[in-house]
This record gives sequence, C-alpha cells and structure tokens, in this order.
Amino acid sequence: MSKLKLAYILSLRNAAADKAGQHIEYKGEKQYMMSPLEYLVTSLNETPLGDAYSLETVIYDDDEGSIKDQEKLKDYGFCRQLGKPWILPQELFVKGSHIDDLFCSIPSTYRRLPTDSPDRLPAKSTFEKSLLEKLVAVEADVVVLDGLLVILDELIRPQSPFYRKIVNIHPGITRQDSPYQRRGASATLDALYGAQGKKVINWQTMETESTPAINKTGASLHFVDSGIDSGEVIYDLLETHIEPDDSIIELRWRNFNKSLFPTLHEGLEALKNDITASQHAELIE
Repeated sequence: MSKLKLAYILSLRNAAADKAGQHIEYKGEKQYMMSPLEYLVTSLNETPLGDAYSLETVIYDDDEGSIKDQEKLKDYGFCRQLGKPWILPQELFVKGSHIDDLFCSIPSTYRRLPTDSPDRLPAKSTFEKSLLEKLVAVEADVVVLDGLLVILDELIRPQSPFYRKIVNIHPGITRQDSPYQRRGASATLDALYGAQGKKVINWQTMETESTPAINKTGASLHFVDSGIDSGEVIYDLLETHIEPDDSIIELRWRNFNKSLFPTLHEGLEALKNDITASQHAELIE
C-alpha cells in the first residue's frame, strides 16, 4: 500500500514563543528546544513511521502584513534568514527534500479585522478555501495541526473532504472526564497553576480559585472538531511531572520530550492502522 500523504499546518508565532530551534535555560543548564515538526521529520527519516507517511507540505498561517505577527516573530522572521534563529536546523532534510522547500505561506489575514467586522467571516472563509486548495493539490490523506492559533470551521464540517482527516497535537490531556484535562491555548500555564493548587477562572484578569493540586500533565493527538480541543482522542500520554520551580518554558521542554513527542509518534501509528483498516474494508465491500 502506498504511503499516506501528510500535510502539516502550524503558526510560526507559536513556535517562536516556544523558542523552537534554540537552546533554552533549563534548571541551570542548556537544553535544545526541538519543535514537534523537527521531531516528526526525524521520525520519518529514522523510524518505520517513514514507511507509512510522506510529508508533502508545511503550511504556516502567519501574516507578514500584521504588526502583531511582526512583533511576535521579530527574532525569527517569517522564513529562514541569515543571522536569525529559525525553528528548524539548516541541514534538515526529509526523505531527500530540504524541509524549507516544503514550506508554504497561507496567511490568515482576516485576523487584522475586528472580531465584530462584517467582513471578517467572509475573509476567514477565503482563508479556509485557500487551505483547502493546497490540501487538495498535495492530495493530503492526513492533516496535522501543531500550535495553529486559529480555529478552523469549514474544513472540519462533515461535508468537507477533510472531515476526520485533520488532527491536532496538543500539549495537554484533552479527555473531558480526566482530572488532568488541559484544553486551550494556555494548557501549559494552566498545568503550572494546577500544580500550585490553583485554577484560573478568568484568563483576562488571571483571577484564580483554590483546587486540589495536580502535579502531572501530558499530551493528546485528537481529531479536530468545532470545539476547542474537544475532538475524539486518538492517543494520549500522561508522563510529565510538574516540578514546583518550573518555568513555563522548562515545563514545555519536559512535556514535549516526555509526553508530546511520543504521543505524536504513537498517535500517527494508530491513525495509520485505522486508515489502513478502513481502506481494506472498503475494498472488500
């Protein structure tokens, strides 16, 4: 059976916040902050995962015309530049192709518009149509979202050709019934507060209330639906201990290595098995 074609979508500004591709301060030492994308490329090159998937494109939604995006990416820029750090090593290839050659910009320019603007919804629809065209062009079988800071609507509807083909790798447990659940963009900060026996009840004012302390967190690979990290879980792992003196970047580094990277790998293995089984069943019918 031929390889499943993989499309990867991320926000560079999220990778920049993680200091991806740089060495960070970790408990008085230096540690390399590998991005999930770099981990995936390494796995495709060095493990049997590369026999199941081929990476076809890496799409980023950052908007070069946005002052906010310019500020968030001031240390990195919107592509690899001489003298600036980048989220991936210079000599990173995936099955013979340089990773930079797979990058594709589809900016979510609708974010420049006020949330109550009547033009915002049509502009967001245009953005999703551009994503759709690219995914169709590369004949993507699976789409992985990694730190994408926009919410998809049209692409995840049942009538979309990519319904239940889009998955998200999330740095937290997303199961509704789990006491370790950490959904949303602030999952890591939420886990840090949780380890201190606090729950943030208002992210604007950072108001908290007391709650039983929880000193573990993890990661989930889940299907993307219309909610926030609420889709069906494909694979998750709860292997990250939270230390009392952790900074957010230290916890991110440890959670990536202990839970998120293995979740991405095992989750894609599980997804491949499900897709293969479904394709086999269709052939029998």
